[in-house]
Amino acid sequence: MLSLATLDAILAINENGLIEELILGIIAAPQLALFFEKNPRLRKVITRDIPRWRTLLKARLQEAQATPGLSREVACFQQYQIMPEAQFIHQLPELLAQLNTLQSPFYHEAQQLVRENPVFSTALHTLFLQRWRLALIVQATALNQNLLEDEQEQLLQEIMKRLTLTGQLDPTLGSDDAATGKLWDMSSAITRRGEYQQIVAYGDFLATQPELKKLAEQLGRSRQAKLIPKKNAPLESWRTLVRQPALVPEQVEGVHLSDDILRLLPPELATLGISELEFEFYRRLAEKQLLTYRLQGDAWREKTVLRPVIRQDTDIQPRGPFIVCVDTSGSMGGFNEKCAKAFCLALMRVALSENRRCFIMLFSSGVISYELTARDGIEQALRFIGQRFRGGTDLASCLQEITAKMNNGGWEEADAVVISDFIAQRLPDGLITTIHQMQIQHQHRFHALAMSRHGKPGIMQIFDYIWHFDTGLSQRLVRRWRR
Repeated sequence: MLSLATLDAILAINENGLIEELILGIIAAPQLALFFEKNPRLRKVITRDIPRWRTLLKARLQEAQATPGLSREVACFQQYQIMPEAQFIHQLPELLAQLNTLQSPFYHEAQQLVRENPVFSTALHTLFLQRWRLALIVQATALNQNLLEDEQEQLLQEIMKRLTLTGQLDPTLGSDDAATGKLWDMSSAITRRGEYQQIVAYGDFLATQPELKKLAEQLGRSRQAKLIPKKNAPLESWRTLVRQPALVPEQVEGVHLSDDILRLLPPELATLGISELEFEFYRRLAEKQLLTYRLQGDAWREKTVLRPVIRQDTDIQPRGPFIVCVDTSGSMGGFNEKCAKAFCLALMRVALSENRRCFIMLFSSGVISYELTARDGIEQALRFIGQRFRGGTDLASCLQEITAKMNNGGWEEADAVVISDFIAQRLPDGLITTIHQMQIQHQHRFHALAMSRHGKPGIMQIFDYIWHFDTGLSQRLVRRWRR
C-alpha cells in the first residue's frame, strides 16, 4: 500500500501548499484572535511554534497510507503510462474493465472518451492519460485534505488548551516575552489540566503580599563585578566576625550549680513549696548552689586581619540558577506555608524571565526535590504546592544537599535560598566550615528568608544576606495598614 507522501511524489502534488494553507487557517481562527487581543505576547509565542507544526504535519502525511483502491489504480496508471501506444490501444477494453472493478471516478469519463472516438490517435492517447492523471490528483488531494482537516481540528484543540493554560498562568508567572514563551513550552507537558488553578490562587495571594514579591525581585545574583585576586597585591585591613563560646540562651548543654531562678530544675522548685525546706532553699540560693540548666551558645566578636587587595581586576558575573530550600516542619504550617509557596512561585517567575533554573528542595525529616523550570515544570510546581508542612526540621541535611549540588556541573554560579523560621538545632562545625569555604573560594551566595523573629541568630550567621519577613499577627496587621 502506498503512503500519501509517495502518492504525492508520483502525481507531483505539492503538499507544502496544502500545509501552509492549513496553518494560515489555524492562525486566522476566531478563537485565537480573542486570545491574541487579550494577550499580544501569545501571538509571538504561536508564531515561533509554526515550524514545529509544519514538521508535525509533514510527518503525519509521511505516515498516512492511501486507500487500497487508490493504490491499485495508481499502480495501474504507472503500468499503462509507460506502455507503447499500439499495445495501449489493444488493451483498452481490459483497462476499462479494471477501472470499473476499482470503482474509479475516472471510469465514466474514460468510457465516454472511447465511445466518442472510435479511432484512437496519438493525441487522444495523451489526452486519455492526462485526464486519468488529473482524476488521480483530485482523489489524492481530497485524501490529503481530509487528513489535514482532521489534523487541523486536533491541533487547534491542543493550541486552545495550551493557550488557556498559558493565559491563566501568565499574570502569575509570565513577566515578559521570554517567560511567556517558557510557559508555552511547559504547557505541552501538562496532564492535570484543571489543577493549575492552584497556581493562580497562589498568584492572587502573592498579589496581596507585595513585600514578598519585592524580595523575590531583589534576591539573586546581580551582574556586578567579581573580585579576582592578583599576585603580589598590597595588604589591607579587613574586619571579620569570629565565633567564640558564650553563655547566651540558645541551647541546653547540661546542668550546673548557680542562682539563676529562671532556669531552675523542677525538683528545686518543689523544695520551695515545702515549708520545712523553704529556708534551705534560700540558703542554697544565697550560696549559688541551686541546680539549674546550663545554656551554651555562640557569640561573635569583631577581629581585624590583613589580607591582599583583590579589587584590581573585574569580571562580569553570570546569573546562576536558584536552589531554594523550604522548611516543611510543623512550625511552618498555616500562613507561613502559604507565604513560602508564594515566594517560590515568585522566584520561578524571576527564573523564567531571566532564563535561569529554579530548583526546590523541601526539608523536614527528609529531602524532596522539584525543578520548576524543567520541561514539566508546571506539573512539578503543582506537586510542590500540594505538599503539606507537617514534619520536623533537619536544616543540616538540606544544607549538605545544597553544597553537594553546587559542586556539580551547571550549578557553580547558583544562589542558595533557605526559607525557614530558623527554629532548629545548631549546625555542625564541619558544615559551617564548608559553606564558608564555598563563599570565599567560589563566591557562592547563601540567602536566608526568615519568617519568624524567634529564629536563632547563631544559625543565620552563615548567610550572606538575611531577608526578614515576619509572619506574626502584629506584623501582618502593620503591613496591611501600610497598604
